[in-house]
Amino acid sequence: MARYGRLHHPATCRKAHTVRLRPEAATAAPPADPAVPETAPGAEPAPQTATATRSGTGTGSGSGRSPAEGGATAGEPAGTAAPQAAPPRPTRRARFAAVSRRMARSSAVAAVSGLALAAAFPPYDIWPLSLVAVAAFTLLMRGRTVRQGAWLGFAFGWPFFIWLLQWLHTVGWDAVVGLAAIEAGFLAVLGACTVPVMRLPGWPAWAACLWVTEELARDRLPFGGFPWGRLAFANTGSPFTPLAALGGAPLVTFAVALSGTLLAAAALALARLRPDPRDLRTALSAGAALALSAAVLLVGLLVPLPTNATDHVRIAVVQGNVQQPGLHFLGRPMMILDNHVQATLKLAADIKSGKVPKPDLVLWPENSSDLDPFTHPEAYDKITQAVQAVGVPVLVGVLVDGPDADHVQNEGIVWDPVKGPGAHYTKQHPVPFGEYVPFRKELTKVISRLDEIPRDFYPGRTTGVLQIGPARLGDVICFEVAYDGIVRDTVNAGARAIVVQTNNATYGRTGQPEQQLAMSKLRAIEHGRAVVTAATSGISAIVAPDGKIEQRSKEFTQEVLDADIPLRDGTTLADRVGAAPEWTLAMVGLLSCAAAVALGRRERTRTAKGHEQQ
Repeated sequence: MARYGRLHHPATCRKAHTVRLRPEAATAAPPADPAVPETAPGAEPAPQTATATRSGTGTGSGSGRSPAEGGATAGEPAGTAAPQAAPPRPTRRARFAAVSRRMARSSAVAAVSGLALAAAFPPYDIWPLSLVAVAAFTLLMRGRTVRQGAWLGFAFGWPFFIWLLQWLHTVGWDAVVGLAAIEAGFLAVLGACTVPVMRLPGWPAWAACLWVTEELARDRLPFGGFPWGRLAFANTGSPFTPLAALGGAPLVTFAVALSGTLLAAAALALARLRPDPRDLRTALSAGAALALSAAVLLVGLLVPLPTNATDHVRIAVVQGNVQQPGLHFLGRPMMILDNHVQATLKLAADIKSGKVPKPDLVLWPENSSDLDPFTHPEAYDKITQAVQAVGVPVLVGVLVDGPDADHVQNEGIVWDPVKGPGAHYTKQHPVPFGEYVPFRKELTKVISRLDEIPRDFYPGRTTGVLQIGPARLGDVICFEVAYDGIVRDTVNAGARAIVVQTNNATYGRTGQPEQQLAMSKLRAIEHGRAVVTAATSGISAIVAPDGKIEQRSKEFTQEVLDADIPLRDGTTLADRVGAAPEWTLAMVGLLSCAAAVALGRRERTRTAKGHEQQ
């Protein structure tokens, strides 16, 4: 026994056994008892230290535990019991299921909030819901991890875009769901960035800047971006709208987001007030946030909107109509052209009979000629007949072959009753997967539907400023009205009024024409210009420089609108400062996020050092 340790004789010492262990005895683990069940995953392991009892009782082992339980008996090598094996790590699927259960309620709230934001847009136009949705989005990010914030941002964005873009179902619901998922990815990044920013002082302002950052990226990426769903486009008839004259759509977005984040700050302050309603400091904080939110909401009403003009021009907008809504709206060849020719000939007859005054110019919509008049003489002759009958220049929307055999150009051509076709504008921003196919060779092998776009649209390189009779107008074609830079460059190039040639027949009666018309309203205020929308099947409209819709047509009817519109030369502050407010606000948002992340890391490092010193 001297080799392994020293035992005190019970006759001479009543103390517990003292054992000096060999090193290998202290580290060796006893064999597991198959009769003892494993610890359940996630449960706390049972204590494994053995207790020694006094010897000399004459009642078995001195440890009070059986050898099988890991106890030590007198005369045997003893050691500490080995800890039980660690519970098996849950599978990835199990972890995902657990997280999903924990996040189910907040995910549902995020989805409902996203749907509320969709209802703020046309055709519903419940703009106050945009404030509620931003506030709810912000509250959902409070106290979350970055990953949780990203998930909740996606849970907010996906149903929002599915409902907002449901008009795309005429192409296919897979297109709706897929595009919505891509766009929701930007809101996932917004959620991830909002989480750390909310730990900074003054976080409502920084969180609002991040909304501008998200829209800046989404308006440009991928393939030139897709600006649908901007907060500004849900507020084309709200107190925020006049701010567009100062900083364009990005400033309107910032104001809406700031008012919403301030509402969230007020809600958080009120929640802290519940345990102690007499906390004056918290009550003042809630009141200040509410007051600031209301101030941001109402400040736009103080912005003057320039509408004065010394020159005017009388116009007529011809909406010839199509055979049917949907992808196959064209009908038989030349049918759409015949519709616009007949409507123009009727206008000429009404002018001759004195029913309507003679306009200075006539506007036809995008694709008003479904055949290239330069390769189809019958189309050329039909257009010439209508233009000569009305006796004034006509802006004709046509698809022109070229510049090579693989491309076609979407153009607005000034057709003079004497000189024939003259100046033209080519659409600068073709729609990906609608007017051209990125990675055509690869994608057409797996998506046969893309074969319905046989040729890519060739982009134009110049702005759409055209001299049409006595007026210098800026032509913008269809979805281009959604892009800030295209419209701003057209106005700064000298356009005195804006014309939006569009063909929404594919998406008729789906809410898309109303959403696009709302953009025209915002552009009118942003640039202080009258905006005239000419659509093949509706909605055609006349919008005054203050954003008021003076006339609008019904969908899928043949109509002619005539109006006297102002021609303005002055520019707004938004025209002069350009994209500077957008980039400034976006960079502030990014820098605030970077600062929050850096401060968080420094705090964690400081905390870790404090624990080491203890």
